[in-house]
Amino acid sequence: MELRRPNVLRNRWTRAVALVAALALLVITGAGVGGWLYLRSFDAEIRRVDAFERIPAEQRPAPDEALNFLVIGTDQAEQPGAAQRGDSILLVHVPPSQDRAYVISIPRDTWVNVPTASTADRPRHAKINAAYAWGGAPLLVRTVEDFTGVRVDHVAVVDFAGFAEIIDGLGGIEVVVDAPFRSFAAGGAVFPPGTHRMNGAVALEYARERYQFADGDFSRIRHQQAIFTAVLQEVTRAGILVEPARLNTFLRRLAGAVQIDADLAVGDTAWRLRRIRADRVTMLTSPTAGVGMIGDQSVVLADRPAAAALYQAVKNDELDHWLTENPQ
Repeated sequence: MELRRPNVLRNRWTRAVALVAALALLVITGAGVGGWLYLRSFDAEIRRVDAFERIPAEQRPAPDEALNFLVIGTDQAEQPGAAQRGDSILLVHVPPSQDRAYVISIPRDTWVNVPTASTADRPRHAKINAAYAWGGAPLLVRTVEDFTGVRVDHVAVVDFAGFAEIIDGLGGIEVVVDAPFRSFAAGGAVFPPGTHRMNGAVALEYARERYQFADGDFSRIRHQQAIFTAVLQEVTRAGILVEPARLNTFLRRLAGAVQIDADLAVGDTAWRLRRIRADRVTMLTSPTAGVGMIGDQSVVLADRPAAAALYQAVKNDELDHWLTENPQ
């Protein structure tokens, strides 16, 4: 089996871990009045992106009482000046009860229709992450809404940089390994199935590795979800929420990698979602029919009927029922 050395700090799947954690941890660390007031003062320091520019209102799904976040992972340092593709795309659904969250990974190679600026233009089909390269956050919002039928309320764009340092600042995380994994970052050590303490470099290497696993990119989705869960659990366990100095350092590291839409008020949103904890976050993957070739491109084929049922469950706030019938 050929093993390829990872570039740990610059990889699309490690960024997926960073981007979800950045959004969720900003919410979780806002728990309590003190955290809420701190985050309200923090709003002015977070960079903003116009995520809904020139999106026709009549082409968008109707708003409802739920909150849906589109989280986009990119690496601005990887190709300076080049068009950036959305390396990781996640839809985070918070039901009206605002006491739990569902994080849906949409494989970046999913073959979809990309909406055009005018109905007179010829429809385009491409991998879903191409939308970000062609039209930034607004076109990706339109593409995700067209694919899912779910309205996007807010957007977070995260450039992965220094997330390994954040994990190391926690003293490492406890990660559940589902198949034997050899780590270059750990000197070639093999991690057998089970729970292992990983530092930042090893955890992010595990999140991005595909060549050691039979199902390639799909294994990386599972592993990034496992690491995301581990980070949330470690933040709670490490006591960061009740230590102001550590909380300040932690949030400033996160904020340096995050851009959010102009209307997202971090402090107020954190207060609204203060009851969400790590054990109330459910990870899902948008249903697929495997991989295939379209022209010269290797793509992920959406399981259209299953995906339609999933996103209808999102809109109806029936995800728990959907998961009972469609365990992932």
